[in-house]
Amino acid sequence: QVQVAESGGGSVQAGGSLKLSCTVSGLSFTYYAMGWFRQAPSREREAVSCISSKHNELYEDSVKGRFTISRDNAKNTVYLQLNSLKPEDTAMYYCATGLPCGDVSLPTSATYWGQGTQVTVSS
Repeated sequence: QVQVAESGGGSVQAGGSLKLSCTVSGLSFTYYAMGWFRQAPSREREAVSCISSKHNELYEDSVKGRFTISRDNAKNTVYLQLNSLKPEDTAMYYCATGLPCGDVSLPTSATYWGQGTQVTVSS
């Protein structure tokens, strides 16, 4: 069984930072692309970033220059560093795998999902 677990969310003021972590078990992590999605109430889920097995990175336009995705294959862990946070970044953030992360387009779905970690940014 594949397990995906996120952590690191919290409440911060605008301009602050958070670092999210996601640990995966039950698959050969090195060969899987990883992604971060977010969803606010009454809004569509959207991918914010993904990183391929070859360490190629993609970002949604609104987070470019502010968020950074990285992975540590030895720890089966992917990270999302969130800097210069804005109130519009407030959402439940989900880690996922079993997804395409190519050269152009962010993924729209995934096979395995975590339970989510809440990020709240106040003005």
